[in-house]
Amino acid sequence: MKLNQFGLQQVSLQTAKKELTALGFLAKDAPQTATDLYFDFLKKSFVLVQDEGGFIAKMGNYLATSTTDLATFYQKKETITAEVFYLVALQLLEFEAEIDFKPETLQEDLVKINLTTSSGDFNQVDTIIEAWYLLLNCHTKNGLAFIDKLANLGFYRKQQFEKPFFFNGKAQAVFETEKIIREVVYVEAPVDTDNDGKRDLLKLEILRPGETEEGLKVPTLFTASPYSQGVNGPAGEALTYDVNQPLERKEPNDTAYEDIQYHPVKKELPPEREVAGSATHGTETFVKENNHTLNDFFLARGFAVVYGAAIGTKDSDGIQTCGSVEQTTAMVAYIEWLAGNRRAFTNRIDNIEIKAWWSNKKIAMTGKSYLGTLATACATRQVEGLETIISEAAISNWYQYYRDNGLVIAPGGFPGEDADVLAIETYSKMQNAGDYLHSKTFFENYLKQMADWQDRKTGNYNTFWDERNYLPFIKDIKCDVVMVHGLNDWNVKPRQVADLWDALKEVPVAKKLILHQGQHIYINNIPSLDFQDMMNLWLSHKLYDIDNNAKEILPDIVYQANTDAETWNTAEDWKSNKVNTLYFGDNALAAEPQTGQVAFKDQLPEEQFIAYTKNIEKWEKELKEAGPMDGHRYLAKSTALSEELFLNGRPKVTIRVASSQDFGMLSVELIDFGEAKRLKPVPDVLVPKGLQLGYNWREDNVMELKLGAPTPYKLISRGHINLQNRENPWKVNDLQAGEFVEIELELHPTMYHLPKGRQIGLAVYGTDFEKTIRGNQDIEYTLDLAASHLDLPVE
Repeated sequence: MKLNQFGLQQVSLQTAKKELTALGFLAKDAPQTATDLYFDFLKKSFVLVQDEGGFIAKMGNYLATSTTDLATFYQKKETITAEVFYLVALQLLEFEAEIDFKPETLQEDLVKINLTTSSGDFNQVDTIIEAWYLLLNCHTKNGLAFIDKLANLGFYRKQQFEKPFFFNGKAQAVFETEKIIREVVYVEAPVDTDNDGKRDLLKLEILRPGETEEGLKVPTLFTASPYSQGVNGPAGEALTYDVNQPLERKEPNDTAYEDIQYHPVKKELPPEREVAGSATHGTETFVKENNHTLNDFFLARGFAVVYGAAIGTKDSDGIQTCGSVEQTTAMVAYIEWLAGNRRAFTNRIDNIEIKAWWSNKKIAMTGKSYLGTLATACATRQVEGLETIISEAAISNWYQYYRDNGLVIAPGGFPGEDADVLAIETYSKMQNAGDYLHSKTFFENYLKQMADWQDRKTGNYNTFWDERNYLPFIKDIKCDVVMVHGLNDWNVKPRQVADLWDALKEVPVAKKLILHQGQHIYINNIPSLDFQDMMNLWLSHKLYDIDNNAKEILPDIVYQANTDAETWNTAEDWKSNKVNTLYFGDNALAAEPQTGQVAFKDQLPEEQFIAYTKNIEKWEKELKEAGPMDGHRYLAKSTALSEELFLNGRPKVTIRVASSQDFGMLSVELIDFGEAKRLKPVPDVLVPKGLQLGYNWREDNVMELKLGAPTPYKLISRGHINLQNRENPWKVNDLQAGEFVEIELELHPTMYHLPKGRQIGLAVYGTDFEKTIRGNQDIEYTLDLAASHLDLPVE
């Protein structure tokens, strides 16, 4: 395991002494020699033993040198050295001798593991103090800082600590999770989405430290999750669209953006409820929430956590609208209550008001996918109390989730899903038959309207999608933003976060971007990156006002290398100003412009077409190889690279193309060719339930993106376009059969290293069996090589 720590705060020796004293390691009567002080520190870290004999016995489990165990070393009163210190340190951090390191090659193994070390003289007390302080903050093989490992063993239960307690600028797990209070409130939102003449009441599940009952005010992590109250899988499946449909010609138009721009319509709201009384505690509780393990980590560290599903979900009022303005307003209402600016009640009937008296009125939003999407949406509202968001794999523009450049495009893995499908899937109040009865007809009618508004027929950008595009409002964001995204996420595609990153560049807030090589995943349980520490540093600063230099310490961009496992690097921007151009040739990408034409047919033999609809992996494979797809796509490769290449930003293709019909579409893939081991896009489970999040508290799997078996190629990026939407997604251009037109298509942004000897490949084709509709139509596409090229953003 290689450790990459970006959340480590470098402190002065004076600060280290002060913090070690507060932690109980550096006592007033601490030993005065380096060796004695080292063993005093070590004894305090053996939390589970309480006597000298037990301490010596436990030391016998560790190597001090290649030929001496630590107990023998201690009893012989040997002098501590840097080599002994770090040989033992690796074992304390759960690295295994002869597997992760060897005593004989300690120095080079420390470099390989990337352990943060002290270079001082280990005969000096101050060096022991500095080295031990660093060790407590170093990560174990399984993903927790050493101090967190000690906390999980009960270190903080052996003495009294101030709550909250901070070490190295981060909140520590001193809170008693067995005393967590679980209660439910119902927030009154300024919407009436089910049109029943009453403002929608929205269920909110709260987990707060028991210490709040003693007067402690704590910040809150809020996860806005339409999934948290359950999903309607069968209902969503029944509404899912058949994608085996033909592409149709669209009537040309001169539509301008202003013609379809969304303008909110002011609605007269029902009056607020009459308050019938007040209460300090909820009268409803819950047993197990639909939890997020990053939140669980912070529950042990003095943060409250709340989960809100909002409109159209079980035990809440309203209907599901999938990304609408009303959905954002409903989620904002939760934040307003936490900040003391909106009302909530103990249930949906009695109008007994309850306040968030335990809240310090500082809130962060967390979560992935739809959850992170709503965090971005709420951030655009400038809502008081929202200090930061951590949006992971989040949508910034719903059109580019279900559509792209005038085409209906499926999110990866979900052909036929659309906004109305997601709406019914998350309309969990259907599971409460009695409650559902009152809004059933209204919601069914809304779904019919939604199907019309989302317009699967043309795939054009329209007012429905403009309402669900947050990018024009990113300029309004006032809170700091952390973004996390997978460069191989073809569900919420990389353009979503790149557009958000670009839109934030001119906004005067702190913004941090973390790019991993995985698909649609969480990364808080990946031990090669100290993500939990990074977010702890960030949230301790943002929500507890700890002066820890979080904004300066955390790099603006952290990205995972694609060629080596467990390797993370930093960058200043997700964009290169240098471009390498490759030109289309007959079957090769060339350094100079080429002449001629190549053609391919989109239509496949029926048997082959049916096989691909049932086995998309087979289609993906054969698209990139000589064989059945020959003549049905353009595939070209560059010569082998004479030197390595690093792509940073948005590749772009310019193609002059003619369709044999008066309609058409192009799909493009950028490919890395060359036999090599590559990172798998889904992490392996290294240790099931191996990540303990607090003392006797919840656990998570330890997972890591590992190198797989050698493969001959790897998808780098892709893109899609309707030939009738050459200018933009709302204007339809004319297209005549046989007419050559020029399209410019930006592929999804990437950070990708191509080693020397690899070949850059490009596939251009029509039907994408996973993403587009599949009509198997008689269309031939002809590419004009002289006017077609690929631009690569290179470092």
